Amino acid sequence: MPTIDLEQLNRYRAETFRLPPGKRIATPAAALDWVNRRGFVYFWPIKGIDFPSLWTAVAGERMVADAHDDPGHVTWGWKDSALGKRQWYYAKILRRKATLVSLDIAPYFYALSENYGSPEEDHLIAYREGRLTLEAKQVYEALLDKGPLHTIDLRREARLTSKGSDSVFSRALEVLQADFKIIPVGVAEAGAWRYAFIYDLAARHLPDLPEKARAIGEAEARQKLLELYFASVGAAQLRDATRLFGWGNEVTVRALKRLVDGGQVTGGALRADKAGEWYALSSLVEK
Repeated sequence: MPTIDLEQLNRYRAETFRLPPGKRIATPAAALDWVNRRGFVYFWPIKGIDFPSLWTAVAGERMVADAHDDPGHVTWGWKDSALGKRQWYYAKILRRKATLVSLDIAPYFYALSENYGSPEEDHLIAYREGRLTLEAKQVYEALLDKGPLHTIDLRREARLTSKGSDSVFSRALEVLQADFKIIPVGVAEAGAWRYAFIYDLAARHLPDLPEKARAIGEAEARQKLLELYFASVGAAQLRDATRLFGWGNEVTVRALKRLVDGGQVTGGALRADKAGEWYALSSLVEK
């Protein structure tokens, strides 16, 4: 059975995750370059998910600090200052958590979304088919009609201002972001905390995104995203990939088979420190 070289895997992840002894990210320009190299990363580390995050690349492999003056929180300012500048695609995407995506890779995600080239109609089809809630439809249509809005105005325009609508409004924002329908494009001094995201339609803010995605088939998109995933993590189990992307086992297995057939990844590999069978970059496997 092929066996993963753990020492080599750890060195590999130290480089791709930007862990010691490598140099940490210290500037916005370096952060952008890193996101472009990785293709997509998390903004914060997510419990139970082995995947690069900007926080870890800046602050080291530790819990996100509660203290607002922690040096690692410089990432918050970088993220906010980049909103609306089309440097990267930032939204709650993978597992509906804050994700940074290279603009070159965003079309591959968009190609797998439930958007079919008509921002004025796609949400109506999704709503009629039961794939979009009424609240998400109202939020989307408020942005469609009024243009970019911060969350306070957006709630009012979407008629979701009652106390009982807090959770459904938040869930609508998450669903619409995860499906590449809306995107944060700025921050406004609004609300009790004088801090509120400004949202716009993704296809309006990045008008070339749907056109770029149109030429990408689903199989090609999944293969590309999995290639980047393994280029970041080095090795993972099937459940790790399905958990991150949410594609389901059958679809993920087919996409992984293409990587195995192409020689980039080796399947059925073993790890001395963990049970089960693994997929790993072939360069990290001892035959």
